[in-house]
Amino acid sequence: QVQLVESGGGLVQPGGSLRLSCAVSRNIVSSYTMGWYRQAPGKQRELVAAITPSSATTYTNSVKGRFAISRDNAKDTVYLQMNSLKPEDTAVYYCKASYYSVTYWGQGTQVTVSS
Repeated sequence: QVQLVESGGGLVQPGGSLRLSCAVSRNIVSSYTMGWYRQAPGKQRELVAAITPSSATTYTNSVKGRFAISRDNAKDTVYLQMNSLKPEDTAVYYCKASYYSVTYWGQGTQVTVSS
């Protein structure tokens, strides 16, 4: 069984930065599409950013230019650098690994942007 463990969340003021990490228990980061999703209270879970095995990246429009996804294959870890955070970025952030019909999710980490 593959485990994904997110970390790095917390409380930050508007305009601040956080870096989320997703540690994966098996060496799949380079061969799976890795994604970050978020779910705010009362809203559906949405894709924030993803990176494919070929290193193509995609971002939801609201985070373009502020967030950056990256991975370290040697450490089996995926990162989400979040800059210029806004209150509307407040949500639980989840890491996802997917390969065709195979999907693994982490438990999530809370990000709260508030003054």
